[in-house]
Amino acid sequence: MQTTSAASPVTPSTTSFSPVGVIWLKLAVIYLIIGVGMGIMMGASEDFTMRPVHAHVNLLGWATMALAGLIYSVFPSAGSSKLARVHFWLANVSLPVMAVSLGFVVSGSRSVVPVLAISEILAAAGIIAFAANIFLNLKGR
Repeated sequence: MQTTSAASPVTPSTTSFSPVGVIWLKLAVIYLIIGVGMGIMMGASEDFTMRPVHAHVNLLGWATMALAGLIYSVFPSAGSSKLARVHFWLANVSLPVMAVSLGFVVSGSRSVVPVLAISEILAAAGIIAFAANIFLNLKGR
């Protein structure tokens, strides 16, 4: 029986993950840490004003990016496509802008609503690019 120390990197024995998928997964974990940190801070302070920001960071950051990373690893043709690059940049530019601007909006600063709206449109465009990528690259499967 082979044992692995905690310091040894775990490598899949039957699958080679694509570098693109790994990047998505690492970014997803960063958003997971941010989302969990926000949740802990909200719980400790009993101030849940940032609940919408927390939800967006966890769903668009952690969950969606982790799934994209896994999908792009399992289907490398989708992960290496132009649509995957479009998806990557739209997701990773729109989410931080959305999170910050949404934080300002829920705190009462309405002046950033146009920035929030643009970031939401960019995030939606990223999701559309992802969906198109999956349907085009997994056609016939």
